[in-house]
Amino acid sequence: MIKTIGYILFLICCISFLSILVVPLFGLSAKQIAGITVILIIIGEITFYLSLVFLGKSFYHKIKNWLKFKKSTINSNSTAGLPDEKITDTKP
Repeated sequence: MIKTIGYILFLICCISFLSILVVPLFGLSAKQIAGITVILIIIGEITFYLSLVFLGKSFYHKIKNWLKFKKSTINSNSTAGLPDEKITDTKP
């Protein structure tokens, strides 16, 4: 039951962060969009940390390892074709 609550909180976290992309499409004023976005970010952060409390360290390490994998693939793709040494500008 506790794991189920944790997964539900994590799902709410993901939905709140993804709904930030939809808020500007409602035709609200800039202040309203900013306010709703801040509220959704706060809800997303709170539900994420609460889900970590319910799901435990193993779930945290899975997320951490997944993000490290994504970061390493992004870094390896961004440096493709670039020289390894730093190029300095030489003046004659």
